[in-house]
Amino acid sequence: MDTLTIGERTLKLEQGDITRYAVDAIVNAANSTLLGGGGVDGAIHRAGGHAIFNECLAIVGRRGPLPAGQAVKTTGGRMPAKNVIHTVGPVWHGGKRDEASTLASCYRESLRVAEQYGLKTVAFPSISTGAFGYPVAEAAAVALGTVAEFLRSEAVTVREVTFVLYDAATFGAYADALEALV
Repeated sequence: MDTLTIGERTLKLEQGDITRYAVDAIVNAANSTLLGGGGVDGAIHRAGGHAIFNECLAIVGRRGPLPAGQAVKTTGGRMPAKNVIHTVGPVWHGGKRDEASTLASCYRESLRVAEQYGLKTVAFPSISTGAFGYPVAEAAAVALGTVAEFLRSEAVTVREVTFVLYDAATFGAYADALEALV
């Protein structure tokens, strides 16, 4: 299963490169400095160019590093996506530091930012499952459960959420989690 319809809203899973998606916003699994890094964060900064970096620099200059579980928006720069919503996921410590609630907050706060700006289509990567070490199967359950609940109860403008998963193993874990959710 790779699609779930929730009322008039859609939650989808796709395998691909999030930097190539033409949606209202893609979500960046950022670090707290917002200034790029490895994985999806580095890919988004490279694809989007200096406009993203400059806006991130200004945001951090105004408010300091972005804490885990929060989200902010910048331009999409040179990417097909018009906007980037940056969120900082939790580093995995064996589940002993409330990682699941912080991860859920990443998804919920990113969607709240999308709502704030009237965005209809949002694409997420698998947050925290790369360098931050969150186990993919556990992260997928938190991510999909949180997004499905948001689409059921809070979404007004967001109509479609796509999880863009970079490799087959991650896609498979998310497909299993979506099947379990239904």
